[in-house]
Amino acid sequence: MRARAACCLSKFRQSRPAAAGWRHPMPHPEPVPAALRLALASDDWFATCPTALQDVLLQLGHMRSLAHGQSLFSRGGLADGLCCLTAGGLHIGALNADGEPAELAYLEPYQWFGEIALIDGLPRTHDAVAEGDTQVLVVPRDALVDWLDRHPALWRELARLACRKLRVAFAVLEELAMLPLEERLQRRLRLLAKGYGSREAPRHRIRLGQEVLARMMGVSRQSVNKALKALETRGVLRLHYGEIELLD
Repeated sequence: MRARAACCLSKFRQSRPAAAGWRHPMPHPEPVPAALRLALASDDWFATCPTALQDVLLQLGHMRSLAHGQSLFSRGGLADGLCCLTAGGLHIGALNADGEPAELAYLEPYQWFGEIALIDGLPRTHDAVAEGDTQVLVVPRDALVDWLDRHPALWRELARLACRKLRVAFAVLEELAMLPLEERLQRRLRLLAKGYGSREAPRHRIRLGQEVLARMMGVSRQSVNKALKALETRGVLRLHYGEIELLD
């Protein structure tokens, strides 16, 4: 059982682990690029935050670079700050009770995350693992909480970010209980295209493998492939190598 779980863990992280295991040494923080602010504004939450909060997120934050398969944080780890993906991708997930990998979400650039652990101070709820060369803006928790406590009205902005994620979670739970796989998959692809609600204009192409989609939907790869082909026949999407194009 241990050997099987270790195999599944490696499969989820899609990593090239070091000899001592999948954990990687903490990379040195890097300065925040001056031009980053404009790119961050492509996210609806950051764009509508008061200028004072935008300023402090950039002033307190630092960049962290990750190689493919490297862990940003692990389930049960200490909450070290609010994060925003700025390049690459991140798989958010964990292992289920049977030791099989489960994928909660796939994040793309300028999506913010980590607000739950920032607010309640409890350990991380999932693993975050890099897809390709990845960069993350990390705003240290202690410094940000100290600033927010001195500007308590702006805690509301973090609650707004958390509520956006909660609304998405409720919608996914409702779909799981009420809809067949084909319809659930179509809605999940639309959700991914909109960055889980972080962007107003959806993307028309999604670079995500069918195995990752299967883990996300909690079904087999064969089931996802069948549902995707049915959606393609209906003219909802077009399948490309390693990419899905949304047509409607």
